[in-house]
Parts: sequence; structure tokens; C-alpha cells
Amino acid sequence: MNLPENYIPIILQIAVGAGFVLLSILGTHFLGPRQKSTSTKKNESFECGVEVEGNARTPFSVKYFLTAVLFVLFDIEIVFFYPYAVNIREFGVEGFFAVLTFISVFFIAFVYVWKRGALDWDK
Repeated sequence: MNLPENYIPIILQIAVGAGFVLLSILGTHFLGPRQKSTSTKKNESFECGVEVEGNARTPFSVKYFLTAVLFVLFDIEIVFFYPYAVNIREFGVEGFFAVLTFISVFFIAFVYVWKRGALDWDK
């Protein structure tokens, strides 16, 4: 049954979470340090007493980030194969075709990414 008193723990947890967030935001605003003035010396990079050489914010190629995102995307795909591998007998033929559909969607995505040149480092 969904009685209103069954929702009290959930409402209490949401209230505590929202209160913590509000308290943290207000606490950092009022208790945090105030930056009165900026200077070029303060804004310089500090390298443990060693003089700075070059810019620490060297831009990376977009290919690096794209490859990282694609790796995570296709790597996470492997996680979804584990439940199928464990329960292969229970899924039967219907489960087999579901996994084939899953694999084909990722294979089509892989071919698309490959044809678009996202995996070519030379471009």
C-alpha cells in the first residue's frame, strides 16, 4: 500500500540532502576567502620554485578527447555482455537474437565512426 506515512523516510532523506547542499553553498560563500585584488604574480603558475617555461595550458587535439570518449563508449559495451554470458542458457534463442541486435547496433556505430575518420590520427 502507498500510504503517506510510507513516504516520510524518502521525504526526510531528500530534505537532508537538499539542506546539506544549501548549507555547503552558503557556508563556502560566507566562510571562504575574499580575493580583494588580482596581480600578475598571483595568477602565474607555481612550479615548486622552478621558473616557468612555456604555457601550462597547452591545448590538446580534439582527436585525443574523441578517441577517449569512443574508447569509453565501446569499452562499456563489454560490461553489458557479462549478464548474457552468465545466463546464456536461460535466455535461449530470443536472448541470442537480442544480443545479436545489440552487437549489430554497436558494429554499425563503429563502422560509422571509422568511415567519418574519427580514428585517423593523421588528419
